[in-house]
Amino acid sequence: MSNLVLHRIRIVLAIALGIPFIMIGVEHFLRPAPFDAIVPVYLGFPRFWTLASGITEVLLGIGIMLPPCRRLAALCLAVFLMCVYPANLNMWLNDIPFNGHVLSHKAHLLRLFIQLLLICLALWLADWRKGSTRKAAVITNED
Repeated sequence: MSNLVLHRIRIVLAIALGIPFIMIGVEHFLRPAPFDAIVPVYLGFPRFWTLASGITEVLLGIGIMLPPCRRLAALCLAVFLMCVYPANLNMWLNDIPFNGHVLSHKAHLLRLFIQLLLICLALWLADWRKGSTRKAAVITNED
């Protein structure tokens, strides 16, 4: 695939990922109770974590849609998705309803798969391997 095609695919996927993250982030402020309920007890202060993750989702959603910010925002999004998974795991292990519904075992497995897919997509959007194949400078001392 040409670089131009890959570039266009990245733009479309960044927008397709950014918009839902912004919407879900805003939802943390409009209806925080369902998000509060899944915050693991050991973290304490569920409303703080709900609002902090909401603003983070909004900012990262905007960031991945803006080309100058995309690489850093996408890397941060991958880390963020790993950091918030304990809330999903808490919901799974403790059968905590979300929006009045307890998810089935299959639904939680699907959610885990989607989370892993989103992490991979964020890393691809960040072009995280860029630079990892750069040749190291060789310093020689010829005296």
